[in-house]
Amino acid sequence: MRAHTSLGKSLAGILLAGVAAVGCTTAQQPASKVVSEATKPRNAAHAAQSTKVTFNYTAKDRDCLKRAMYFESEHSDRDGYMAVGTVVMNRLTSGAYPDSICGVVAQQRQFAPGVMTREVEPVAEIELADAADAILRGERHPGVKDAMFFHTDGLSFPYRNMHYVTIAGGNAFYEKRGRDGELQTPAPLPAYEVAMNYLPGRSRMPAQFEALVPTTVPVPIPMPGTVATLGTEPAPPAPTEAVVPVSTDAVIPVAIPTPRPDLDNAVLRGSLAHG
Repeated sequence: MRAHTSLGKSLAGILLAGVAAVGCTTAQQPASKVVSEATKPRNAAHAAQSTKVTFNYTAKDRDCLKRAMYFESEHSDRDGYMAVGTVVMNRLTSGAYPDSICGVVAQQRQFAPGVMTREVEPVAEIELADAADAILRGERHPGVKDAMFFHTDGLSFPYRNMHYVTIAGGNAFYEKRGRDGELQTPAPLPAYEVAMNYLPGRSRMPAQFEALVPTTVPVPIPMPGTVATLGTEPAPPAPTEAVVPVSTDAVIPVAIPTPRPDLDNAVLRGSLAHG
């Protein structure tokens, strides 16, 4: 009886040890779950970065952006520069305007005349370049919002779809909205959904003139004893009494005198006799 009792106690001890071991194993599972939860924000941030809409720009596009910011803000200040630059980016990302910065700025009857040709004062270059680079990095004027239009401050128009959002750099910026409050133009992308990719050494502006001739033209090499002319057949050499050596490095024309008449000629003797 005691043997059975001790055997039962031993089996019970073994079972309890097994349950304790299983309990220790399952207790470690939440730790791995916590690790995976900690990595989720990184993966989410990486996914958000990869889903941005990318727009390419060149050094010429940056110059076009600076020109629009400078001339449209009447050479004002950084606040005015950023407001106009935000309008340019709003148009670029809306899908209703050209797909490059220079295309947006150079579009006819949209920005000030001469914006692409007038000279920017060197004194404004530092602040202007800083504002343009900030726009390309994703910074926007907070008051412009979704506005894609502006005019000189102080003017008034009778249109009811002009919803003004801010005044900066001497300009009044507005959104075009219908009676229901909806934008009448495709909404631009927010800055956090836009990525600007710089293309060094390239220009997206169309060439003004086509190339008329190839960049390299084969030059014929003159053969010894002949004078080569581009586009014509080489002429045969004229018979001469003496052979003039011709250099292969350069062809120099040689004047050959016409032979004088022989003094023994009968005609010549007759003319002298009568003279």
